Amino acid sequence: MTETNFILENYNSELINNGEFTWKTPSNIALVKYWGKRDPQLPENASISFTLDACFTLTTLEYKSKERNSKLVSESHPSDFSFEVYFEGEKKDSFKPKIKTFFERVEKYVPFLKEFDLVIKSRNSFPHSSGIASSASGMSALALCVMSIEKQLNPEMTEEYFNRKASFLARLGSGSACRSVEGELIVWGNHKEINGSSDLFGVKFPFQVHKNFKNYHDTILLVDEGEKQVSSTVGHKLMYGHPFAKQRFKQANDNISKISEVLQNGDLKEFIAIVESEALSLHAMMMTSNPYFILMKPNTLKIINKIWAFRAETNSNICFTLDAGANVHILFPEAEKEQVNNFITRELIQYCQENHYICDRVGTGAQLMKKL
Repeated sequence: MTETNFILENYNSELINNGEFTWKTPSNIALVKYWGKRDPQLPENASISFTLDACFTLTTLEYKSKERNSKLVSESHPSDFSFEVYFEGEKKDSFKPKIKTFFERVEKYVPFLKEFDLVIKSRNSFPHSSGIASSASGMSALALCVMSIEKQLNPEMTEEYFNRKASFLARLGSGSACRSVEGELIVWGNHKEINGSSDLFGVKFPFQVHKNFKNYHDTILLVDEGEKQVSSTVGHKLMYGHPFAKQRFKQANDNISKISEVLQNGDLKEFIAIVESEALSLHAMMMTSNPYFILMKPNTLKIINKIWAFRAETNSNICFTLDAGANVHILFPEAEKEQVNNFITRELIQYCQENHYICDRVGTGAQLMKKL
């Protein structure tokens, strides 16, 4: 599919007047990382992620036709986007520039947006901007709400097209958001060994996944619940001219090939080696960019060393990964949940901010809800 497949034509917005949709959309954690993009929001390398379950954004999009509300039409030029944003129950004008940029990027594909007055109400189940991919779940939730409006204009739309276009739109808001529409394993970025893969949207991992990776756990240790020092947007831009960028993109694409085999054959030791190497490679890119920066905290490193020591002592299949932040995602199979959970509570939560952590696991993707 190409971009032109997602352009909406010959629609009649008078078919709908007002209403609302609510989507519950998960975050995701990349196993092979994407770091570096080109316009418009296209990845320099393929990535693959676990869709999460407990870490989610719940977003309601209320819409009301401007043509049927003369008072608002007189106050707002119909050629402008008209929207308000509320987060955690409070009006958030600071979120509006990013959402306006998103609307401007997707207007070509969903031109009906300017015909409505919109109200966006959203909340997270986890701390915002702390490195748990809040933009991924947030932008995918908004994209799904927009697609629910479009489905009313095109009731014959297939589920596959709905999900692909939602992923396509979400990507234009936040790259990793395209991996938060479906589950359990999502690939984003064209890769010769992944059938159907595309730079334009995320697709389900097309092969049979070994039972070792079913119901996989991800416990997130909240080392730092505050906003990270450098946004992902800034970090991605620093890959332009990065001395190691080209080799990093090759490394990631090679790791897609390796982890694809591992996810099928169930080799947990090789899974650990790839996932931890990817996490450290991501942060190595940050530490060697210009300007350089470090998002890990001292307690991040203490947790990593504790995990390595525990694994050496017990031969456990516990491992860690990191997003672009200080928090540590601890991955482990269902069969080891009791042993690993005891280790986490006994040894690791002392390194978390106020002992906070989130017990999560692999989820199945976004859900359409009735009401907030």
